[in-house]
Amino acid sequence: MFACLAGCAGGPPVPDWQANAHAALAAHTAAYLAGRDRAAVQELARARAEVARTGDAAQLARVELAACAARFASLSSRDCPAFTPLAQDADPAARAYADYLAGRWEGLKVEHLPPAQQAVMKAHEALAALRAIEEPLSRLVAAAMLFYAGRLPPAGIELAIETAAQQGWRRPLLAWLGVARDRLAAAGRHEEAAAYARRMAIVSGEGSAAGR
Repeated sequence: MFACLAGCAGGPPVPDWQANAHAALAAHTAAYLAGRDRAAVQELARARAEVARTGDAAQLARVELAACAARFASLSSRDCPAFTPLAQDADPAARAYADYLAGRWEGLKVEHLPPAQQAVMKAHEALAALRAIEEPLSRLVAAAMLFYAGRLPPAGIELAIETAAQQGWRRPLLAWLGVARDRLAAAGRHEEAAAYARRMAIVSGEGSAAGR
């Protein structure tokens, strides 16, 4: 994915702006996934400001895509409007990733995607490819793509729930629990749907409040 700005791993010491931007972007992602909106907004603004010091639109595009990926993984949005004005200066990999998140899959240059997303796009067995992704956020991004494409089986929904739960990521966990609940309710399996609803209440804090 694009959570790491170019050159942030290995090699000679990186400039202060780059280290600061990487730290802020990581903090933004953690805050967003945890559902801490105020902190997420502040950290994203800090990451943008650090990269803006360089005037490098391509690096700024990567910041925006990383933020959009967290929203996509949480089923919050498929749009990435902040990337649009930067697209013409972005590199091919960034443009391909933006198309991937937006669902523009026809004619997509899959070879420009991160390896995990390439594997899922090319896989005949989507669930096996999803399970093979070790990085949790990358797995949720791939699960979201399969969900929007109508290719995610029920076991994939459960895998997304398990992935978010293991990380304690409140926002995507609530979203994926909601998907499971709605799928079961639509099939008339109301008791099973209610179990997911109770779990959502716990995650959102309503369950603990009701028990006091």
